[in-house]
Amino acid sequence: MNDDTFKLGGKEFNSRFILGSGKFNIELIKAVVEEGGAQILTLALRRANVGGEANILDYIPDNVTLLPNTSGARNAEEAVRIAKLSREIGCGNFVKIEIIPDSKYLMPDNHETVKATEILSKDGFVVLPYVYPDLIIAKQLENAGASAVMPLAAPIGSNKGLSTKDFIKILVEEIDLPIIVDAGIGKPSQACEAMEMGVSAIMANTAVATAGNIAQMSKAFNLAIQAGRLAYLSGLGRVLNRGEASSPLTGFLRD
Repeated sequence: MNDDTFKLGGKEFNSRFILGSGKFNIELIKAVVEEGGAQILTLALRRANVGGEANILDYIPDNVTLLPNTSGARNAEEAVRIAKLSREIGCGNFVKIEIIPDSKYLMPDNHETVKATEILSKDGFVVLPYVYPDLIIAKQLENAGASAVMPLAAPIGSNKGLSTKDFIKILVEEIDLPIIVDAGIGKPSQACEAMEMGVSAIMANTAVATAGNIAQMSKAFNLAIQAGRLAYLSGLGRVLNRGEASSPLTGFLRD
């Protein structure tokens, strides 16, 4: 499947596993990235402590594309400011827009996300907006210059799985941009199921970071994502509401 790639911001990626870097020790990042085969790694700007003793940028392999997020932004203005700061300190022009004014359920503000996407895409950023899966918003993001749409599967950090499965399916069918499932995926099997739906990639953090063996779980996600993608490309078998024998019902012993 080495020729099965997808593009973001003019870059081509073989891996469809986007790895979050929060919630685990930065000294484990190299092993987790390598075991997961990840080529894109998200990070919060506050973890890039330039001039500090523990700078996450020092632990990230050179061949990995950075995807800074705007974690902590409550509106479009704050998200734009964080994105520009991340570019200034050398994190590149990729940015994941997170605008979350809700501190209890951590639900994204879709409308403010559209505003930030339009501003940043015009400023040369490769914008990957994180949203609740909504077809109308996804179309607006497409028009605003987004490079992908990142719908949540379930609330951030919940590990509940594909709670919004039916809505994500709509985006896959109706939006021409890559659909990257983000937030809520709790198991490799859930990542596999999402890939079988035809999404372009999976973003995972908490499910890996809270596992007993972080590096091994990263590898498990990588393999599950590959399996789900291969199943999608192969064409899933039909589903029936009745039984159907694998072999013709002829030639019984009594005959």
